[in-house]
This record gives sequence, structure tokens and C-alpha cells, in this order.
Amino acid sequence: MRVAETRAVNRALRKAYGIGLSSVEELGHLSPPSRAATQEGIAPPKSNGNSADHRQPRLRDRLSHLIRQHGLDASLVKRYATDFCGTNELREASRNLVERYINHLADWVAEDRDGLLSKLNSYAETEQVHS
Repeated sequence: MRVAETRAVNRALRKAYGIGLSSVEELGHLSPPSRAATQEGIAPPKSNGNSADHRQPRLRDRLSHLIRQHGLDASLVKRYATDFCGTNELREASRNLVERYINHLADWVAEDRDGLLSKLNSYAETEQVHS
């Protein structure tokens, strides 16, 4: 009961302050699949991005973390995402495409942050031209 209360309080605080990361209590215990399940050919359940599965961070959380960690402009990152995915709205893109974008963004910011910032800033200049 006490752990559930701690989780609820942590979740409420994260939502109130817009923090996308999970607390340690919510991560749960990661254990490898049992030997019996492996022998029977039963695969462990896969993550579907649902918040009920805490094995991997959700895509939105990963993207938010990248933006905060590297001080990127969220609106420019979103505009670049829609361009990268070839959609008008990011929610129209497939999960695999969004995941590829996030991996691409993470690789680029790690290798050449200035180059990425230049690319993102080109979206700000485009908006000024259209205004």
C-alpha cells in the first residue's frame, strides 16, 4: 500500500511539473524470461509504448528527454519531425517512423550538435519568411 501511494505521489508531481521520466518505484523489477517459457518457445511480452509497460521509455518521453538534455527548441524539433516523417501532423506518422526520427535526432545531436541546431534554425527562418 505504501509503495502504491509513493508511485501515485511521484506520478502526480511529474505530471504537475511536466517531467516525462518515471520514478524508480514505477520501473519495477526487470527479470529475464523464465527458463520454462524459453524452452516452450513463448516469447516475453513486447513493449507497445503503453505506460503500463515500463521496460522502455515511451517515445514521447525519449524525445522530451533529448530536447531538455540538449537545450533544443521543442517547436522546431516538432517541425523537423513532421518534415522528416513526411506528414502534416506528427500524430499521423507511424510509430516506427517516429522511432527512427528520434534515433536519428539522438545520433545527430551526439555527433554534430551545431549542425543539428543549424538545421532546426532553418525551420525558424522558414516561418519568418511565411509571416
